[in-house]
Amino acid sequence: MSGAGKTVCVTGASGYIASWLVKLLLAKGYTVKASVRDPNDPKKTEHLLALDGAKERLHLFKANLLEEGSFDSLVDGCEGVFHTASPVTFIATDPQVELIDPAVKGTLNVLGSCAKVPSVKRVVLTSSVAAVLYSRKPRTPDVVVDETWFSDPKFCKEILAQESGYVLSKTLSEEAAWKFAKEKGVDMITINPSMVIGPLLQPTLNSSVKLILDLVNGAQTFPNLTFGWVDVKDVANAHIQAFEIPSASGRFVFVSRVAHYSQIVKTLRELYPTLNLPEKCADDEPYMPTYQVSQEKAKSLGINFIPLEVSLKETIESLKEKGFFSS
Repeated sequence: MSGAGKTVCVTGASGYIASWLVKLLLAKGYTVKASVRDPNDPKKTEHLLALDGAKERLHLFKANLLEEGSFDSLVDGCEGVFHTASPVTFIATDPQVELIDPAVKGTLNVLGSCAKVPSVKRVVLTSSVAAVLYSRKPRTPDVVVDETWFSDPKFCKEILAQESGYVLSKTLSEEAAWKFAKEKGVDMITINPSMVIGPLLQPTLNSSVKLILDLVNGAQTFPNLTFGWVDVKDVANAHIQAFEIPSASGRFVFVSRVAHYSQIVKTLRELYPTLNLPEKCADDEPYMPTYQVSQEKAKSLGINFIPLEVSLKETIESLKEKGFFSS
């Protein structure tokens, strides 16, 4: 019980990764102060309050990302702060208001509170591979992406048009966080996961798992896209390791495997021959190439990646169990 007697804070605790993080922290004996947007909404809190150890060691707080100082009392007395709260949607009508402001201002608010509180030893920030991949470098099968890659905000705006809101929000918030952490001497680590899948603890559907649900829910075609994929349990565990291992520093990119959508469909078909899966790609262009992602630094946190097949199977089983589809 490495966390016994220690208090940590998790922001945005009702989210997909954060819920797993809270579960694993409680299992390790930590006391967890968790922020949620609305503590009175059972959809945001019921699954957290049902976790083992929650009754004794989970404390829920209301906090607003855009309100300066609203995290002061939350981080007070905490040794570690896990900042996961940031909106995730891949299509926004007003990216600035819906995504960029909450991501950048929220991150700086949380870090501002941490900088004031002497008890905080380390901050672990949930960033994204979105803040890594979109430099101007090509991604082809022989290219290896690693932690030294940073997305270029100008490039993000050029290539991504409407969808750039999410990529830009993650790129700008991580950039702002590193600048602040260096200026104020905050010990900060970022976890940069790719597309996160695996079982859901929360009752609602999140954006990354929805990509899998869309494939099995009667889609006629699959997108001509290649993503890195990683299991939610590995990502949550990595946050804790990054806090607990004194020598850990900098950024950690988390990708179990890079795969084109066609490979995801093929694997799902092998696992579930009766599922109604799309046969065709959405366009006639050559498939978007795959690329490699270095796992060396991620493995220094003691993570042995859960295979993609296992994550996909657990995602489907979880979606069935929660009633998202019936087949």
